[in-house]
Amino acid sequence: MTLPVRLIAIDIDGTLLDPTFQVSSANLAALQRAHRAGLEIVLVTGRRHTFALPVAEALGFEVALISSNGAVTKSSSGALFHRDLLPAATARQICGYMREYRDCLVLTFDITGKGEVVLEQTVTHPSIQRWMEKNAEFIERVVPIERALTSDPVQAMFCGGVERMRRAEEKMLEAAFPVTLLKTQYVARDLCILDVLNAGCSKGHALERWARHRGVEREQVMAIGDNYNDVEMLEFAGIPVIMGNASDDLKQNGWHVTLANDQSGVAAAVEQILRI
Repeated sequence: MTLPVRLIAIDIDGTLLDPTFQVSSANLAALQRAHRAGLEIVLVTGRRHTFALPVAEALGFEVALISSNGAVTKSSSGALFHRDLLPAATARQICGYMREYRDCLVLTFDITGKGEVVLEQTVTHPSIQRWMEKNAEFIERVVPIERALTSDPVQAMFCGGVERMRRAEEKMLEAAFPVTLLKTQYVARDLCILDVLNAGCSKGHALERWARHRGVEREQVMAIGDNYNDVEMLEFAGIPVIMGNASDDLKQNGWHVTLANDQSGVAAAVEQILRI
């Protein structure tokens, strides 16, 4: 690893958060120390802004928050920097084409309150049900779901078991819609999330845009992630770090491997930089 690192971009789920969805005391202490040392911390997540905000606020200092896999960039205080929405016309075509997967389809919008999350049917996967319980105040059921598309959504999302989402991914790729399709997968939980974003939208592109805005060269960027939706971000960063709990295929890219998220792998990576 080389200096100077000026910006550290960190994924949330499976990376910053431990398996109980908490920021460990070691991770928190390391990030606060990095902040005091003048390093900029950016959270880069597949979560939408509202759902990621409590994690950002737990750090105790203001950060840039790149949410929805790069579609929205705001400060943790809510100031908008950039938004890259999925055209409503494209989303409507996808809803029709993926009719057999409507029971696991979710639309999200960059608003606050009811209607921020829209679905047609209750998603039955246990992990998604827990997510729905936490987000109940933001969820609106619309039948048919196309009726919600009176404005451009942030994204469409399909979520379910790994094998079913593999088939959904194949079907989406066959259609060649002008979109970005990103996958987040947790095999142990039999959970896979397919995020459908505007073409060219990704964590990597959003991080590159933010770094350019801040006058930071890619060689001065460390990125830490654990999943397939982090690949573009890790490819952009001069210092890419993959979590120890990531799948084995992601560890074969020549990236630095840190400890797992149940061992405060973020703290281990950040402390190594701070010691240089």
